[in-house]
Amino acid sequence: MKAMILAAGEGSRLRPLTNVCPKVLIPVVNRPVIDRIIEFLKAHGVREIIVNAHHHYQKIVDYLRGGSPFGVRMEIRIEKEILGTGGGIKNTRDFWDKDPFIAINGDILTDIDLRRVYESHMKGDNLITMVLHDLPIHNKVRVDNEMNIVSIGPGTNIDGALAFTGIQVIDPEVLDLIPENKRYSIIGCYRRLIDSGKPIRGYLTTGHRWIDIGTIPDYLRSNLNLLPREKIAIAQEVHIDPGATLKEWAVIGKGSSIEGGALIKGSVLWRDVIVREGVRVVDSVVTSGVVLERDLLGGVAIR
Repeated sequence: MKAMILAAGEGSRLRPLTNVCPKVLIPVVNRPVIDRIIEFLKAHGVREIIVNAHHHYQKIVDYLRGGSPFGVRMEIRIEKEILGTGGGIKNTRDFWDKDPFIAINGDILTDIDLRRVYESHMKGDNLITMVLHDLPIHNKVRVDNEMNIVSIGPGTNIDGALAFTGIQVIDPEVLDLIPENKRYSIIGCYRRLIDSGKPIRGYLTTGHRWIDIGTIPDYLRSNLNLLPREKIAIAQEVHIDPGATLKEWAVIGKGSSIEGGALIKGSVLWRDVIVREGVRVVDSVVTSGVVLERDLLGGVAIR
């Protein structure tokens, strides 16, 4: 089984974090998002992965190293000009064979059963299977009683609609409908399929975990949701002075140092952060290499 991780977006909603790091390399509980997505795909039988990249693309290329650290075959497809979800998928056409493939957004973490999704797709005659769930603030996909998709938006929180999880199974035939070398949304392609009566269906998933890291508050929640029971995660080579306090929950990245009297509460510190004596960090994110000399309350500190 093959899959694509959509990672070319600029992550504008996550700025200023994405000013210094591509979204898929942002750490969640001390592991880059893309590590967790690759692990998820592998657990469901995916062995070949392509990743599109644009924003900070060289950092993604250097980190993934052809998939060798992960035990999968991996290719990076660089977009010099961002192509959008549809154009980005079209740009990977030569990577696919005749079998349907999985595409997943690079900013979600989930435990949805991909094998069941893929099996459901293979049993039908549909060209697209969009994995859906009920999440009112994002509900915009209308389906009929047989899970045929009848409309997508505009707007959200539509009565009787469902939300797209960012996971889809795509038949390669669909790629013929996407323009070459052009910025294009995959949703535009799907609307064309709906209008022409082509089979595009939804797969309803329930009882799963689904975390979107699209905004700073979402990012903080994603760390909290993935913490162990003790609600504290401390990486290797961290120094925490006995007089420092970690309260409620905290994530401390590798090589960081928390000096005496400092308070870390409801916050995420990346690698090599130094929090000086008596400084308070509350409901905040501190990126790698920052030396905090003053309080950070509900903010973001970048180097």
